[in-house]
Amino acid sequence: MAKKDAQKKEGSKPKTANKSSADVQAPQEGFNLVKFFTETKEELAKVVWPSRQQLISESIAVMSMVTLVATTIYFVDNLFSWLAGKVFG
Repeated sequence: MAKKDAQKKEGSKPKTANKSSADVQAPQEGFNLVKFFTETKEELAKVVWPSRQQLISESIAVMSMVTLVATTIYFVDNLFSWLAGKVFG
């Protein structure tokens, strides 16, 4: 029983990775344009791009929600303007 408790305690300790001096890069001075574009290309290769159908359907959903919210704000604004005219006018 004590052996299991000891194993649980050991398993719950956070593990820290020891970084050797080779893993830690010294900060480079200046901006390297070639390295920037190389790393940008590598990151873009990792992106999961949506299919054409998914892009169209999600774009329609976003435009519909923007239209709905804008229309709601328009009508609420007109309602408050009308009420303010009745109260203060």
